[in-house]
Amino acid sequence: MKIILKNVDIIHPEDIVNLKGTSVLVDNGIISKIGELNQAEIRGAKEFDFSGKILVPGLFDMHVHLREPGREDEETVLTGCNSAAAGGFTGVACMPNTEPDIDTAEVVKFIKEQAANHLVDVYPVAAASLGRKGEIISPMAELVEAGAVAFSDDGVAIRTSAVLRRAFEYANMYNTPIIEHCEDESLADGAMNEGVNSTLLGLPALASVAEDIIVSRDILMAEYTGGRIHIAHISTKNSVNLVRDAKKKGIKVTAEVTPHHFTLTDDAVKSYDTNFKMNPPLRTQDDIIAIIKGIKDGTIDCIASDHAPHSIEEKETEFQFAPNGIVGLETIVGLSSTELLHKNKISIEELVNKLSINPRRILNIPIPKFEVGAVANFTIIDPDLVWTVDVSKFKSKSKNSPFDKRLLTGKAIAVINRKKMYADNQWIDLVSA
Repeated sequence: MKIILKNVDIIHPEDIVNLKGTSVLVDNGIISKIGELNQAEIRGAKEFDFSGKILVPGLFDMHVHLREPGREDEETVLTGCNSAAAGGFTGVACMPNTEPDIDTAEVVKFIKEQAANHLVDVYPVAAASLGRKGEIISPMAELVEAGAVAFSDDGVAIRTSAVLRRAFEYANMYNTPIIEHCEDESLADGAMNEGVNSTLLGLPALASVAEDIIVSRDILMAEYTGGRIHIAHISTKNSVNLVRDAKKKGIKVTAEVTPHHFTLTDDAVKSYDTNFKMNPPLRTQDDIIAIIKGIKDGTIDCIASDHAPHSIEEKETEFQFAPNGIVGLETIVGLSSTELLHKNKISIEELVNKLSINPRRILNIPIPKFEVGAVANFTIIDPDLVWTVDVSKFKSKSKNSPFDKRLLTGKAIAVINRKKMYADNQWIDLVSA
């Protein structure tokens, strides 16, 4: 099957491609031509007019919870991939806190098999320690061979410095990063950020220093071992400064941020709406200012959703007892575009780097190429599309988002990968029968 993407603006920061109003011919899922097309090339092709839209390398979210195996009532690999495609992503990395944890080759292979026929590429992140208990490191060689791209005890920090050191030493053999949920376990007993609001609301508080302590520890251990540390969902001013200083010293540290941590403050918790409960918790305006500075100057390498589905029954309880987390795959482009691009915090090229190029580079995943003969792996974004979030239309099984009914500007409107296309709420097989 031949398709033509007409009048599209192409941006690929990695390949230094910046074309305006051009056409892309895709034949059976393979890039056949970029540029002006003749009548013979057009004949028999299905045309999509993307005037004013931007074609970029397929977006990649490196922090997603797919819940399968174990909590298929909240999400499955299939529904998570559907949600990712609807949000504009052609690839995701899924975190290991499933039931059972992703700490054996069998679980890695199971997840990859579940995603085998989907448009969205799924790369498992394996547990750094068995059962994510922080006592014994996982069988890293076996997990890498099965397809794991990183290691993490996500949901908790690796418990001790000794286990962290061993994890680094083994991960170094395969050039894979350790991804850390940075939170000192001895301080991790709060429901929201410690500050004026937690006092006013009477909720148990989680001090920002709990994050800063583990960020500092992990950076020191990365320096000592020569390992690669990736700070997940960074949320505090001090942590951003610690990462910035470490990068200046040449330590192998990278960091991600979620849209809710540069969009919302702990003022939102005053509603007691449990969709504003997450971990790390929403912080202060000063933290947001530091985070946006970190996004602008490259201290923060990428934007990730931390997509964390929960059932309505679990979220509808007292705030302090509700589970942490929100779904984010279908709002990440809109929030990033609204809060960063349209407020002139970063350029479209920088946004593409943080949503597509850098996550893949961190995980050693090939970056999509825009060249004849390459498999088409695209996201098409309408940066000026004004739309309203409607959780009832999410492809995810879960609807726990604090952004329902929020007006956003910018949306992914189509994705192409693995010889499949998703556009206008339709799945299209690009391989001729």
